[in-house]
Amino acid sequence: MRHTEAADPDCAISQALAVVGDAWTLLLIRDVAGGTHQFEALRDGLGISRRVLTERLKALVADGVLEKRLYHPHPPRYEYHLTPAGRGLLPLLVALQDWGGRYVLGDGTLSGTSTADSAETRRVLALTGHRLPVLELTAATGERTDPVATGPAWTVLYCFPGAYPPGGLDLPPGWGAIPGAPGCTLESSTFRDRAPEFTARGAAVHGVSTQRPDQLAAFAEHARIPFPLLSDADLQLAAALRLPTFRAAGVDRLKRLTLVLDADRTVRGVLYPVTDPAGSVEDALALLDDLAAA
Repeated sequence: MRHTEAADPDCAISQALAVVGDAWTLLLIRDVAGGTHQFEALRDGLGISRRVLTERLKALVADGVLEKRLYHPHPPRYEYHLTPAGRGLLPLLVALQDWGGRYVLGDGTLSGTSTADSAETRRVLALTGHRLPVLELTAATGERTDPVATGPAWTVLYCFPGAYPPGGLDLPPGWGAIPGAPGCTLESSTFRDRAPEFTARGAAVHGVSTQRPDQLAAFAEHARIPFPLLSDADLQLAAALRLPTFRAAGVDRLKRLTLVLDADRTVRGVLYPVTDPAGSVEDALALLDDLAAA
């Protein structure tokens, strides 16, 4: 990676800002993480000039944040993808979004949910029609797994802040006082109990949390969860779809929401905010019925 003489050579913050301390740069990383890889699509999505985009992409490739992949030989055209260093910036994007939502667009209150008329809710509901890029999350079993099921017509992804077996020491302090945080066990147990109804509708159910896979495995064993619980601890899914998060006990956690995706990875329906964890399961079934009837 390149370094600038103006940056403090011994300060990691200063050196990092020499690479990403530019609004266009972070927005480019955001859009590439979201599945936009080609030059013209990036330019159209950001409304950036060709010259500025060319400069930023060249710099990000030189810094090892993006890599070029040839997709059309004559004339040569390239896609831009995140490198491991680029994926390492995803927590920064999620933290900026969380901070902006809480302190810039919000009143500073820590919350695991939102209001129906908030900018965050509008952004999440606008995911309908968005295609989830190909990615893998770590299942509770330790296997790398696509969050979109192979085979069924639909995948129901319910995102939750954190679920723990009774008596577990991992429950964050003050958890019960955070609006929207409690209720994950009830939600997962309700999905478990009504799993046959989703199967009958041609839908697979996957739960997603930013918890570690071993934490999810302990909960899945205790609650007898029959479907995959996936860990987004690296925030790939959160960054790809710009999902709302909040930070508790030093961990970025997904706010409770439900997505319905079709077999082509396109979001066809969104439930957010979710104020009734158990009732959201009935809402997800009703959404599937509406989609089937459309």
